[in-house]
Amino acid sequence: MRVKLRGMEVTLHIPDDVAKRLIAAGGDVSRRALEALALEGYREHALTLYQVSEMLGLSRVETEDFLGRHQVSLSEIAEADLDREAALFEVAARRRSR
Repeated sequence: MRVKLRGMEVTLHIPDDVAKRLIAAGGDVSRRALEALALEGYREHALTLYQVSEMLGLSRVETEDFLGRHQVSLSEIAEADLDREAALFEVAARRRSR
């Protein structure tokens, strides 16, 4: 059985004092939480480079830059997986250029 998901929304309950500190640190707390999830998923090899780019709405180059800024090295991936990832980015790039 296959289940098609359209997207998932996650609600975090953060104590007020913690939320205030996060807000004071600057930036969009929701975006920072999404980025943290993407980073950890990639570090644990639960997410591919393409999946991180889709989650964050970034191009391949932007995704690689994002990972680099957070000291996350690009994963070693098999040649077949590399070809599959490249094809996914190619399709996404064509979709965006329409």
